[in-house]
Amino acid sequence: MIHPDTEVKFISNDVGYGLVARKFIPMGTITWVMDKFDQVITQKIFHSLEVKYKEILDTYAFRDYKGNHILCWDNARYVNHSFKANCLSTAYDFELAIRDIYPGEELTDDYGYLNINEPFRGRDEGTKRKIVYPDDVVKYYKIWDKKLAKAFIKISKVNQPLRYMISPGKWSEINQIEKGQKEMDSILRCYFKS
Repeated sequence: MIHPDTEVKFISNDVGYGLVARKFIPMGTITWVMDKFDQVITQKIFHSLEVKYKEILDTYAFRDYKGNHILCWDNARYVNHSFKANCLSTAYDFELAIRDIYPGEELTDDYGYLNINEPFRGRDEGTKRKIVYPDDVVKYYKIWDKKLAKAFIKISKVNQPLRYMISPGKWSEINQIEKGQKEMDSILRCYFKS
């Protein structure tokens, strides 16, 4: 489930629609949580589908560490790629704002950790990286882990509209990580080696 203070808007002719913040979303806010309505399409089911359906999943879904396609039921599927992403996935089936996100600003992910099938050229954002590769998480996980660690220590200090979607056991683990009592699992755990 995507953060409730977001909406789909037209971004540009190059990328089409995207998801933008309607209100201020501070760093450390959970911006997306895997929920019971998100569809998990196993590799076996994926391979049994017609090409048309595989193309839809390749466009609107991401793959988890098991290689399953996750098709979000809500507007989360409109989150675009950015080399300067303001949200990052965690090893805990949720994403965090890794910096403050302002009203009207697009929420973005780095597709380098979403187990894409084929490399693609991203928007030119003046960054060193120009192409997203299926194994980018292996190359950049240390950088992403540092950004996540800075956001993790703010989780209980900011309003969390999606808190109710996190199980008590997982929330306890998150609090332990936030307090430095437990080490945060690396984003590298999200990697699926095909």
